[in-house]
Amino acid sequence: MDWLTSENLIAVVTALLGVLVSIGVAWYQWWVLRQRRIGYRVQLDTAIGDGANGAAASTGTGTGTGAAVRRGYFDASPGLEDATLVLLRIENDGALSVAHEHYTDGDDHGLTVEFTGRHVKAVVVTAPDHPRLLSHFPESWTGPAEGATSIALPKVPLNRGAYYKLLVLLGGGPIGGAVEVDGSISEGRVHPTRSLTPDDKPPVFSRAALSVTVGLTACVVALAAIIVREEVPPPIGCARGTLTVTGSTAFAPVAKELAKRYEKDCAGATVLVDAHGSATGVRELDAAGKKAAAAKKGPPAVVALSDGHKPNGHPELRGTPVAVSLFTLVVHDGVPVTTLTRDQIRSIHRGDVTDWSVFGGPNLPIRLVSRNAGSGTREVFQRRVLGENEPAHSSLDCEHRDDPRAKVTRCELDSTEQVLEAVARIPGAVGYGELRASGTVKGLHRVAIGGRDADVDELGTSDYPYREIEYAYTWGEPPAGSLAASFLTYLTRGAGQDVVRVHGHLPCATPKGLRVCGEE
Repeated sequence: MDWLTSENLIAVVTALLGVLVSIGVAWYQWWVLRQRRIGYRVQLDTAIGDGANGAAASTGTGTGTGAAVRRGYFDASPGLEDATLVLLRIENDGALSVAHEHYTDGDDHGLTVEFTGRHVKAVVVTAPDHPRLLSHFPESWTGPAEGATSIALPKVPLNRGAYYKLLVLLGGGPIGGAVEVDGSISEGRVHPTRSLTPDDKPPVFSRAALSVTVGLTACVVALAAIIVREEVPPPIGCARGTLTVTGSTAFAPVAKELAKRYEKDCAGATVLVDAHGSATGVRELDAAGKKAAAAKKGPPAVVALSDGHKPNGHPELRGTPVAVSLFTLVVHDGVPVTTLTRDQIRSIHRGDVTDWSVFGGPNLPIRLVSRNAGSGTREVFQRRVLGENEPAHSSLDCEHRDDPRAKVTRCELDSTEQVLEAVARIPGAVGYGELRASGTVKGLHRVAIGGRDADVDELGTSDYPYREIEYAYTWGEPPAGSLAASFLTYLTRGAGQDVVRVHGHLPCATPKGLRVCGEE
């Protein structure tokens, strides 16, 4: 207790205060705001009838000529003399996605927009952040009957940050009347928002306030560390040595990021990621285990990642479910096809359909870009989508058919990255890959299966077929304290779950993941 002096106590107390302030800010932003929230705000409320002349004159922005043009136009449209236009933005400004089932206010609608003192003449949905949001407004939806004072909106799913806008033509009242959006969201709320600009969302705290807080905390913590001179202990559960992670190329981005983090957190550990496909990784682990057993050594420091269960055999291998992975079909951007049924996908791979014109696309031959036989991504595609094996490969360059007897032009590549690059480069090409990786390559787009998109938020409720559990295999039970056991824990718990989630997978160890992984 030699360090317990008045100077040191002051430094420690100051550091604790700074840390508590930062924790308070972080708690407010990540806990208080971490709920489902739908915000709304009026971005435009302006008169367009005769009232527009007075509004223009009062603000000094109108001219005699402009006023005459507006009066002449709207006088020719009966009922628009007192008309106003309102542009209303509705957005998900919370930290969680809002799905169809989260709307709890009635069976046939999600939100209600009320206009005090004015009645609705016409309404149009505009400016969605993603065009597919409009699909949640049925073709039969035309808004309320003319003269109504409210609009009942359907239950539109909104991912975090997603939004759409309503452009409403109103009559019967001046601008500035109250506009309110009402509705019930499970574990959330509907509330008005403000913004300094039309579409940008202002931060909860100013940049200056955050910078001062973070800077002050860093200074006082550094001061306390220098005075107290206490060594920070290493993270619990670290192990030293070298570990090889092999197997799935689809899950390799997760493994590579976790390897870097583990090496940073745990001094003396080296984690090598060498992915060549799920089946190949399992075979490499099995061979290493048998070699170690023959030499009477301990289990090898190898972890094999597999898209789905390991192939038959290999009884010594022990699997740990890690996450649910989503995969997707992708096509070259020159093919404007956005969805295919499973029967259509089968007809393509069987060679019954060889040109995109059959599906409403251009007159362009279909070229299949696939993975090699050791790929878990391919095995899942065959089992869950095709229901049969893919045809034999007939092309080395993915563009020209080398076997004239083959019904389809099909090539096989070694990794997800190679497949996506080939599809983006070759006109008419179609392939498949891990969901998040497919969104990082230009020149291609995803294709829904039977009208269903690959969406992590819909796991457990959607019947989207192209998905599988990712397993981490070891040779038997890794010894306690070994690098394999430590990395496996790191992969499935704590920080590992965050990395898995960021890469577009659902961790099995989360409450929802436990249920979904248990059903697979």
